[in-house]
Amino acid sequence: MPPESFRTLRPEPAARRSRGWDVALTIVLLVMLPLLALAASYAGVLLVYAADACGPATCDTGLMNVGFWTAVVSPWVVLIFGVVISIVRLVRHRLAFWVPLVTVVAIAAVWFVAAALVGAGVSAS
Repeated sequence: MPPESFRTLRPEPAARRSRGWDVALTIVLLVMLPLLALAASYAGVLLVYAADACGPATCDTGLMNVGFWTAVVSPWVVLIFGVVISIVRLVRHRLAFWVPLVTVVAIAAVWFVAAALVGAGVSAS
């Protein structure tokens, strides 16, 4: 059978073109993301000073410890997910500039949740 007999009546999908502005903006945002993760991680380290308000048995140190380590480690985990998803979208020629922006919001949200955990551990009497 000739190769033409294997063709369907549907046209072949056209290749997606990459948008230059999307690639450039995504790369700029991806370069800035580690700086934000570093700042959030450093701010997480500073959460340890919340323990200064604790007496000998007035704080839940386990909850504070979970909140502290979440604030220190989670920005880097969210950063890795954001970078991987951005690169995959760029390789597939899909819009990707919004992924680093969502990553910024996610880093901030996770940090504030961790800070709330530390605050809840301090106020646990």
